[in-house]
Parts: sequence; structure tokens; C-alpha cells
Amino acid sequence: MGETLDFDELINRRDVPALKAHQVVLGADGLGLFAAGVADMDFRVAPAIVRAIEQRAAHGVFGYETLPDGLMPALTNWFETRHSWHVDVAHILRAPNVLNSLAMAANLFTEAGDRILIQPPVFFDFADVIVENGREVLENPLLLTDGRYEMDFAGLAKLAADPHSKMLFLCNPHNPVGRVWSRDELARLGEICRQHDVLVVSDEIHADITFGGRAYTPFASVSEADAQNSITCLSPAKSFNIAACCSAFTVVPNAAYRQAFQAENSRLTVNKNNAFSSVAMQVAYQSAGPWLDAAVGYIEGNLALVRERLKAVPEVALIEPEGTFLLWLDFRALGLGPEALTRFLRQEAGWAITRGIAFGDSGAGFGRLNIACPRAALDQALNTLITAIFNSRKTKT
Repeated sequence: MGETLDFDELINRRDVPALKAHQVVLGADGLGLFAAGVADMDFRVAPAIVRAIEQRAAHGVFGYETLPDGLMPALTNWFETRHSWHVDVAHILRAPNVLNSLAMAANLFTEAGDRILIQPPVFFDFADVIVENGREVLENPLLLTDGRYEMDFAGLAKLAADPHSKMLFLCNPHNPVGRVWSRDELARLGEICRQHDVLVVSDEIHADITFGGRAYTPFASVSEADAQNSITCLSPAKSFNIAACCSAFTVVPNAAYRQAFQAENSRLTVNKNNAFSSVAMQVAYQSAGPWLDAAVGYIEGNLALVRERLKAVPEVALIEPEGTFLLWLDFRALGLGPEALTRFLRQEAGWAITRGIAFGDSGAGFGRLNIACPRAALDQALNTLITAIFNSRKTKT
């Protein structure tokens, strides 16, 4: 790429109303805390994206626009070359964001009172979308064995057999536990869901961030049968750190489901394009691959730092991630309830991370740490955590 990328640069997120560092998330008493909750990166985006937005702004006219001709080919080429997934352009619909697609799917393909399966501890907005749209949450909790989460297929088969179970929200890769589901795991899930007429709606927003050469498998790529029983929700928001400057894509191979989605898009007039969003997304998929590779490498370095530093505090266990820039930390050995753990992390360690209990009851005693930040800031935060735990030991003796 020929450009220097400085992921160590300390950028004040408070110079703009960034959600991660804002009072609405941190609270009035939390503005001085290590802000590592909201799932975006503290890195400056790829220079190619900045230049493209500047060039578009320089045009000076921001009237109504259609999609750029190159956007959809850029997206399909990205998934073809990066993930060996051929996506038919005709199967792609636009959406404001991934959660919008989840909500639309729930409303289109289930009825009020139907049950939608989730696999906690999982992204908390899944449950919110379900409840706010008048459906019932049905939990198929992941199983934690020897520090690794697995799907409970026996439990899934039993729950899917309930005639009121109509849909499953899949998180692939999984937020917050960091699993990058294997093809075999996804095939088994798909078989169960097809057997019981449960539609799989897969949030794959973290697709591009995997570690150690591990491959992300799009659920719809497992088989044609799974593709026909799926709706895949995609966005470049996480990969390229453009959450405030992009929209989303919904891949719907099934013609009947796609027609229903298109009709709903029309009914809700989800048909306007943002010029800067379109430019950012196209250039991201076309030109920002080297930036993404460098960012993932840097994040892996941060992961290595956390792994090494936590050796000093056996009270905190790292659930080894396979992907995403979010770490799931096990604080249960501290012996604190959810509220006490939050107080300890905020008041003693100076940390503002996402409470584990927010991801479901099975998240009690855990926390989600965002490590997509400059290493010096992360190292300093680890110092304060370790010091706080050392001090807590003294008070117990």
C-alpha cells in the first residue's frame, strides 16, 4: 500500500460525540475511565477511505443518488476472494444496519408470540430486537468446557422441535465469546434447523476479523439447502471501523423470502442512499484490504499482551478468542456478583467495559473487553486492573 499505518496513535475519541467515550454510555462519573465497551476501533480508518470521502465532499453537490455501479461488485468480489463465498448480486438487499435486518426478518417470518432462538451469552441486542417486536426469546445457551464454548446441539434439537420455534438468530463469528464457528458446527446447526423449519438469520458482521489463520465460514456457504433456509446480515462496519459511515447488506438466496424483504423495504421506504456511506463502503472493499490485514495483526499483538499480563492475576481468565476484537474475560474467581464486579472494575480498576450479565444470565461474572485500541492504552489499563486485584488480595488477608 506504500502508506505508514500508525495503530499506536492516541486519538481523543471525545473530540467527536463518539458513543464509546460519551456520558450516555460511561455515565456522568465515568468520563475518566478506560473506555473499552462499545464495539468499534480506536484506530484511524484506512487512508484510502478518508481520501475517497474527502474527494466526494469536494464535489460539493449532495443531492439524491443511486448506488455507485462499483459497490455491489466490490462486495461480491471481497467475499469471493477473501472467503470463497460466491454471492449472487441479485440476492443482495440494502439495509440501514444489521439490527434493522434482524427486526425485519422477525416481523416478516414469525408471528407475534412466536419464539426466536438465541445462543447466550450473545450480543444483547438480539434479545432486545425479539422482545421489542413482540416475539419470545428462547435460549439455547452455549456450553463452556475447559475454557472453550461449544454449541449445545442436543438442547438445540429439543428447542427447535417446539412448533412455536420459528427462527434462530445466529452470531457468526460469535460476539462476545470469540468463537469462529467451523463448517461442521454450522452444518450440524443447519441440519437441525431445516429439520424443524427454523429459519436461520445470521449476523456475520465480524466476519473479517479472525486469528491464527482460522477461516470464517459464511453460514449460507455450507450448502445450498442452508442458503435457502437463511438470511445473512453483513456490514463493513466492524472490519473497517466505519460504523458511523456505512449501512448494511442482507443476502437472501431464497426467492420467496427475498421478495418479502423487497416488499417490506418498499413499504418502509428503506430506499435512500447516503453518498458518503456508499463511497466509504466501496473503497473499503476495493482498496482497504491491506489496512484490515495490518489492523488484525495489531489486534493479535494486543491479544498476546493481554494473555501475557493476565498470568499475574489468576483471578481473571481469558476465554481464548478465535476472532473479533472483543475479549470475553472470566472474573468469577473474584467472587463478586454482577453489581459488585461492575463497581470493582469502574472504581478500583478504572475500567468501563461491557457487563457480562448484559449478554444473558450465563454472562454473570464475565465482562467484554474491546482490545482494538493503541497498545499503550491497553497496557496502562492492564496495569490498573492488576494493581486493583493485588490490592483486593491485601484486604482479604
